[in-house]
Amino acid sequence: MNSWLSPAEWTAVGLSLKVSLVAMAASLLPGILVAMALARGRFWGRQALDVLVHLPLVMPPVVTGYLLLLWFGKRGPIGAFLAEHFGLVFAFRWTGAALACAIMAFPMLVRAIRLSIEAVDRRLEDAAGTLGAHPLWIFLFVTLPLILPGIIAGMVLCFAKAMGEFGATITFVSNIPGETQTLPTAIYTLTQVPGGESGALRLTLVSIAISVIALLVSEWMARQVRRRMSAA
Repeated sequence: MNSWLSPAEWTAVGLSLKVSLVAMAASLLPGILVAMALARGRFWGRQALDVLVHLPLVMPPVVTGYLLLLWFGKRGPIGAFLAEHFGLVFAFRWTGAALACAIMAFPMLVRAIRLSIEAVDRRLEDAAGTLGAHPLWIFLFVTLPLILPGIIAGMVLCFAKAMGEFGATITFVSNIPGETQTLPTAIYTLTQVPGGESGALRLTLVSIAISVIALLVSEWMARQVRRRMSAA
């Protein structure tokens, strides 16, 4: 198996998995909070927040990557502050690839969780409230179990989008082998060099295999959640 992919190709696969998992994990808690705010909140600026969250879906990915470069680059206001005070650098680093993937995938995560929240029967939460339960406990023990399938679906969508992200990533962090070269950028590079078609095909098959495994794991997790909820 080790001879099937070159060391550089294995590095691209490993980096893609790391970037996608970090992007998904970093997006999860903010995604739940934003989805809850959009589904249940009644506040000034809610529509603006909705537009801001979904903006990466309608903007060209290159535009998103360029904006990230302006704001999170070494000379950008946020990037310079983080680099100076925390030593955290995003531009042309794998951390920047994770940030770009998280921003591009965030709308899908939020939308899946929001739809799940909106489908919850509010009478169940009201019943827990009449029994004196604190809103936090109502969310943790009533709402959260009910929206768990939506959270799982959102996580899978986030992971899949992060695995396939290309435009924003290559604009923000370039295509540096071993540092920022993920599966999509590695495939793109191989298609541009003579004799690289076989390597591009191998990485394409790996991408398909990872996507199928993610879907199977998601379906298994959703079945386990439904089984426990029906048994409760």
